[in-house]
Amino acid sequence: MTEKNKQSNFQTIILVALTCVLTGGFIGATTNMINGAVSPYYFKAIMNWDFQDIWKASVAQGILEGLLYGVIFSVIFTTGFGIVTKGQAPYGFAFHQLIKIIAIVFTCWTIGGLLAMFLATLSPDFYKAHFPFTPTNKTEMLKFAWVGGSIWGGMIGGLLSAILGVVAIKNSWEKELATRQ
Repeated sequence: MTEKNKQSNFQTIILVALTCVLTGGFIGATTNMINGAVSPYYFKAIMNWDFQDIWKASVAQGILEGLLYGVIFSVIFTTGFGIVTKGQAPYGFAFHQLIKIIAIVFTCWTIGGLLAMFLATLSPDFYKAHFPFTPTNKTEMLKFAWVGGSIWGGMIGGLLSAILGVVAIKNSWEKELATRQ
């Protein structure tokens, strides 16, 4: 391997790592744009926020937490990407895998929100007993449930996608190498 190829591969790894972190911020921002609009009360109750512009604060909180989760995801994904491909895959290959991962996180985010709403609908008393800040108004309770459930769903989706992302890289890279031969 030439010195230029080593430098190019190192740059690809750095770019993949940075993209993973920024992807976390993007996911956090977009999910909290929706969650902050759906239930500002959730953030007021859970975060103990008592000020105007809770929506803007929820988006900022989503970006912050998303970037932090993005760092953790980046360590896992970038390490797996580098090891599996031995630093030989182009950035586009990694980016294609990241698009799949974003879809997994948003799907889990949605499923988590819907499951929490289903639970709150199925047994409001059970839901209120387990989540003490739950509002008593049925519509507000469902909004509150959506936000809490979608946040948990997104976190589970992030964990799943970190693991599945490395598996997908391995499988896709093996196919890529087979087509090159």
